Amino acid sequence: EPPPPAPDATVRIVRNSRPIDLETPVQYFDQFLTPIPAFFVRSHFGEPAMGLAPWTLGVESREGTIRRVGLSELLELERFEFPAVLQCAGNGRAWFRPRIPGLGWEKGAVGNASWSGVRLADVLSRFGGGLDGVQHVHFHGLDHPPSPKTPAYLRSVPIDRALDPSSLLATHMNGQPLPVLHGGPLRVVLPGWTGNHWIKWVRKLVLSSVEAPGFYQQTGYRMPKSPLTPDQTPPPGSLQPVTWLNVKSLIARPLRGSRLPRGPITIQGVAWTGQGVVDRIEVAAEGDDWRPAQWVSEPRAGAWRLWRATWTPSRPGEYALRCRASDSSGQTQPETTPWNKSGYLWNGWD
Repeated sequence: EPPPPAPDATVRIVRNSRPIDLETPVQYFDQFLTPIPAFFVRSHFGEPAMGLAPWTLGVESREGTIRRVGLSELLELERFEFPAVLQCAGNGRAWFRPRIPGLGWEKGAVGNASWSGVRLADVLSRFGGGLDGVQHVHFHGLDHPPSPKTPAYLRSVPIDRALDPSSLLATHMNGQPLPVLHGGPLRVVLPGWTGNHWIKWVRKLVLSSVEAPGFYQQTGYRMPKSPLTPDQTPPPGSLQPVTWLNVKSLIARPLRGSRLPRGPITIQGVAWTGQGVVDRIEVAAEGDDWRPAQWVSEPRAGAWRLWRATWTPSRPGEYALRCRASDSSGQTQPETTPWNKSGYLWNGWD
């Protein structure tokens, strides 16, 4: 196949124009870091107006005292940089049957970037006024709902997740200042967790003894603890928050519908998980048994791995290829993902 075109502002698939939701075509998943111009964008509301005043972060203690921290003061803390997968909880929603309302993400509401910033734990320790009695940290972004009747997008995480060394307030992405569409100048980065927690344009942290109130924490982004059929109603108390990603892999090349010359064919793609690392990747052609593929990059918690396999068709014709990954916690991708009414965490075979 010819190499993919150089990324530009038009390469992404438009899933929604207002607010803007853009999906990455799978051919950009043949590299470890997803280029920023091809990286997917998920928005609940429109991006805020920027540059009207110097950016500050409010840190509200459990007692209600707010400390205002400028970006320059934040960046006096020790900086950290590492790669991590960002994936929308609804990536793959289009594959559930029966179909589910909402953004019809197929494969590309995911990307792997190098994130740089300061540890959330260091910010809370320096500016939070003490952690006694703190059980949750609330994240407030600057993107506001379009009408008073629309609930604000407010999320929180348990304090142990906030204090994890991998939890960042990021200012840079792939070595560049964080773009506005990706939450610049400051966003939350929580490797291994679904993207609904990675709050963009973060303007205030609140230390609290309770979870954040409101629709997006108390009602949205929850799924049943056990699979239900579409005609079943979840019993009270049976829904739990969507947090950790599950194990997943994708074929980046060859592309669907490719016409290829006879002879050996290279199959390549990416695989990732939430907890632990992916440690096995398998591929199969239509009618064949699963066989191992080879890793091209090393395992690293929170980031994806590149993989590759060589396959020689036995005859001319049309073939279906598939892949599945397994991880260090014993998860293996299923053929299909159990249905849930919100279309979260699809990880069926690609």
